[in-house]
Amino acid sequence: MINRRDLLKAAAGMAALATPLSGHAIRSTGGHVVVVGGGFGGATMAKYLRLWSDGGVAVTLIERNAHFTSCPISNLVIGGFRQMEDITASYTHLGTRHGVRVVHDSVVGIDAAGHTVTLAGGETLRYDRLVLSPGIDFMTDAIGGLTGQHEALPHAWKAGPQTALLRHQLEAMPDGGVFAMHIPKAPFRCPPGPYERACMVASYFKRHKPKSKVLVLDANADIQSKKALFRAAWDQHYRGIIEYRPDNTLLEVDAASRSAVMEFDTVKADVLNIIPPQRAGAVAGMIGSDLVNDRWVGVNWLTAEVKDVPGVHVIGDAAFPAPGMPKSGHMANQQAKVAAAAILRLLAGEAPNPAPVVVNTCYSFVDPTHAIHVASVHQFDAQQQTFLPVDGAGGLSPEASTLEAQTAIAWAKNIWGDMLA
Repeated sequence: MINRRDLLKAAAGMAALATPLSGHAIRSTGGHVVVVGGGFGGATMAKYLRLWSDGGVAVTLIERNAHFTSCPISNLVIGGFRQMEDITASYTHLGTRHGVRVVHDSVVGIDAAGHTVTLAGGETLRYDRLVLSPGIDFMTDAIGGLTGQHEALPHAWKAGPQTALLRHQLEAMPDGGVFAMHIPKAPFRCPPGPYERACMVASYFKRHKPKSKVLVLDANADIQSKKALFRAAWDQHYRGIIEYRPDNTLLEVDAASRSAVMEFDTVKADVLNIIPPQRAGAVAGMIGSDLVNDRWVGVNWLTAEVKDVPGVHVIGDAAFPAPGMPKSGHMANQQAKVAAAAILRLLAGEAPNPAPVVVNTCYSFVDPTHAIHVASVHQFDAQQQTFLPVDGAGGLSPEASTLEAQTAIAWAKNIWGDMLA
């Protein structure tokens, strides 16, 4: 029988390091790929293009932030159970170990026909293939009064300063106060994330501010992921602390009074956490693609190439998802590997592997020492030209456990290393 330590190693290793079945990667003797965005998708793409081409393809990674900060595990920081340094990593090894040119700048223009990218600092880069992994941007104008209020009403849905800000607001909140969080209509980044956040804030209150309450205002009809497991955790640990209200569409906010105007009532809170509706990161709008639902980039899932903009590939949260495919860090990592192998083959004049497979694992903490997960497997279907979930593969945790919590931390460290080490 496998022992506990081996099980932990195996689970973490398989979850983070499994390479999609995208065919054997090939060496290439030329070409320049520009990658925009250094998150789970972009950093992985930059590293594996260099690894799988044996250094034959030049790669430039454009990332505005000096350090990578992980959204997974950030809810533990908000709850006070981890520190910001625990979710922060360096881009240094992409350059020193793998030969990626890392440029900390912002993109201000893309000429898809001329194959050039212009940076805010004035540099213009020519490319043979362009990969965009810009993540999400927020549609704050969809909610009255929200634009420009991210300091007063933090979203903390992009890890970094917002994570620390929301933590500080919770620390300053009086015992007996109300933390209210609004969840937008799906699809949004990390479907289980808001419900994990409710758990982490409630756990903090239970220990340090026992008279305080967590109010979850969900624009959706029900919990979007791991419903039964979250319900069980709320009933077991947070009865009387967490109140869940589905079908609550947010119309407008008043930052001064920290009030949220819903369709049927107005909620006032001591800390108001508004997660806005989301769309593809702004740089995706620079390529002239006809966005799906005016929000997401439509791609050919065999290569992640944009359907109406040849030579440009989009991966991660910015892409219109395949059926059943979540917007998650693990999925962005997997998409990057499929697309990296395809790009190398395209640069060499070869066809991409016709039958890639990707996997996803997403962990959520229900208290500081217990976690749950959901996993899925997605096979490319040549007839429908998209990834489809594999019936019977993956699934949910039977219950929350300490072993899952340890595996969740191991998963995070492994996937950060897979991207950046």
